[in-house]
Amino acid sequence: MSDGARPAPGQRTPESAARGAVVIGGGLAGITAALALADAGVRVTLLEGRPRLGGLAFSFQRGELTVDNGQHVYLRCCTAYRWFLDRIEGAALAPLQDRLDVPVVDLAKPEGRRLGRLRRDPLPVPLHLGRSLAAYPHLSLAERASVGRAALALKGLDLADPTLDAQDFGSWLAAHGQSARAIEALWDLVGVATLNAVAGDSSLGLAAMVFKTGLLSDPGAADIGWAHVPLGELHDRLARRALDSAGVRTEVRSRVTSVSAMENGGWCVEVPGERIKTDAVVLAVPQREAYELLPPGALDAPERLLEIGTAPILNVHVVYDRKVLARPFFAALGTPVQWVFDRTHASGLRSGQYLALSQSAAQDDIDLPVAELRARYVPELEKLLPGTRGAVIEDFFVTRERTATFAPTPGVGRLRPGARTKASGLYLAGAWTATGWPATMESAVRSGVSAADAALRALGRPRPSRLFAFEEAA
Repeated sequence: MSDGARPAPGQRTPESAARGAVVIGGGLAGITAALALADAGVRVTLLEGRPRLGGLAFSFQRGELTVDNGQHVYLRCCTAYRWFLDRIEGAALAPLQDRLDVPVVDLAKPEGRRLGRLRRDPLPVPLHLGRSLAAYPHLSLAERASVGRAALALKGLDLADPTLDAQDFGSWLAAHGQSARAIEALWDLVGVATLNAVAGDSSLGLAAMVFKTGLLSDPGAADIGWAHVPLGELHDRLARRALDSAGVRTEVRSRVTSVSAMENGGWCVEVPGERIKTDAVVLAVPQREAYELLPPGALDAPERLLEIGTAPILNVHVVYDRKVLARPFFAALGTPVQWVFDRTHASGLRSGQYLALSQSAAQDDIDLPVAELRARYVPELEKLLPGTRGAVIEDFFVTRERTATFAPTPGVGRLRPGARTKASGLYLAGAWTATGWPATMESAVRSGVSAADAALRALGRPRPSRLFAFEEAA
């Protein structure tokens, strides 16, 4: 039997004053909650059932390659995830663009006229995108003008209006003069990657949040950042080092079997071979797992957690014997291919080039055999990248996350619970909780902050000022 994590080496905390917490789940939400609690002087145990930290943003070995399970990016407006990178001393390994610049290749156009760009100028909102939109070759002049009008209407929406959650984004776009082409070539180009759903399947509330925050809040808000090293370097190795330095006891391969309240007001968390008594518990696990672990009475309608749907993401990995792509990434139109990233350096590949195709909202492809996926995507790459036509494919494989995110469907907002439960001392975290964001790394970190903040208030501990610095930048 254990009473939770011990203080960090050299830390002298009177046993009578020390408060303990157990965080269940070692994804970004759980890591954040554990760090926040430990920074405030709480004794923390972090329990993760997998053999590694990082949740659904992780790496694995395939021969000599270090492979990310999927391509993850963040934006400059993701202030919580940027805080997280700073906290684990990993910001330099996942830099941001100096200025938003997205190459967009339209396969429906003749070669030599396929490339367009979405980039910003150093001008105030909304002028920062004006020149790029005016010159965007994948829309007609009338469609470009209509996009501007819709963007202004979107900027006027009140994100606090609960009726937005019940509407779908696609219908709203159509009602504001957006053609099917404009939705495909602009709104879904951004929305599918951030929401993991097409406009017609997305809550207007979540879509409005993405576009207002990312494109219409600050000129640099949509500048893109991504890891230039394997995700495991950030979310496992550096995160674990930060947890160790903070005095957190981290246990992997420790799957929690039950969470129960004790008569003295504390909690008991059971894993095979150990019962951990503690003052507070943070459940930072997927919604179905949270449902299974919640004690009776913790939520008014716990079955709502099971109504939060999931959406898949497929990643297609292709290793060529030569360099076939000169830029770090691009987006594509007129093809099943969505976004293509160069992962050569990050994976440790010494010769040739390794491309990763990130395919969101992949319901149609997620269960297809590898041979069918190869037959589907390799010819598309040959059309998009002339250099692939004479190249030899050294390796081809796929990674599938069938429940990569929660589905951002209309009405999902009413299903997402906050950090607090009705059970004193029990808190929820995860990108699926009520953060106001879609299922992103930013949402996961914000949920961990919210859960830690609620727990610290109940435990009578002050908020660590450095933890909440990102709120001032938001």
